[in-house]
Amino acid sequence: MAGLWAKATVFGLAILFARFGQGQTPQPHPQPAVLPALGPPAIDPRPPSKDVSADSNSSVLVHRVVSSAPVDRNRDIYYKNKLEFALDVGWLPFNIPFPFDFMTGDYYNTYPLKYTLVPVAASLRWQMSELKGAWVLRGNWDLTCTGSVTAIPRGPETRYFAYMMALRRNFVPRNRKAAPYFDWRAGLGNIDAKGPLGVKYAQGQNFTFTLGMASGLRYNFNSRYGISAGLAWMHVSNADLSQRPPPVWGIRNYGINVVGPVFGIDVRLGGPRKHSKVR
Repeated sequence: MAGLWAKATVFGLAILFARFGQGQTPQPHPQPAVLPALGPPAIDPRPPSKDVSADSNSSVLVHRVVSSAPVDRNRDIYYKNKLEFALDVGWLPFNIPFPFDFMTGDYYNTYPLKYTLVPVAASLRWQMSELKGAWVLRGNWDLTCTGSVTAIPRGPETRYFAYMMALRRNFVPRNRKAAPYFDWRAGLGNIDAKGPLGVKYAQGQNFTFTLGMASGLRYNFNSRYGISAGLAWMHVSNADLSQRPPPVWGIRNYGINVVGPVFGIDVRLGGPRKHSKVR
């Protein structure tokens, strides 16, 4: 009986020990959070980030707006207050009636004495306005002051000196190097008249008036240099100042009216035009 009791006691202790051994493993105590030391806040040395997408979109938009308006390079050639020097040479061998005879009551006729004039004209051109107008009328105006020496290889006189003023209209298309023009000239001159010497159909006195018209095409190499070619008409007369009322008629002045080609070169004076980058 004592041995049975001892075995039961041992068996009970073993069961009790097993139950304590199968208990939950104790969890470690959580470590307390380490708080940062008090002090000034840390500064991030990196620059603040940008909204790259917004900036790129804005730059693309600006680029598109600027690119949508094409730059007209002719605005660097024809513009207000531009000053140019021009040298023109003509060969005028074709004699015609005075185009405005209808205003004086005369007939459209020519005379047996024929002339050929070779004018060499040096001019200062001042452009008076910016480019304006639509389509073929787009252009600007310039005022020209001209001094000319004219040789007369055919005719009784030998030379003609004149001072003239002219108004020119430039018809300027966009971004084209060639531009048509038309001008009108008027002035005063001096010719070695041979009418007083008895030469029939020659000029009646030395002092004369002169008129002229020209139309052609100007080609611009760049904003500084250009050349031109066209057709010109030149008139020389004294407005009948050498004639007198009857019975003293004086010396009749028949005048000169010739047409022919004219060629020129234009050079800008001063520096190029200053303007903003976006135009």
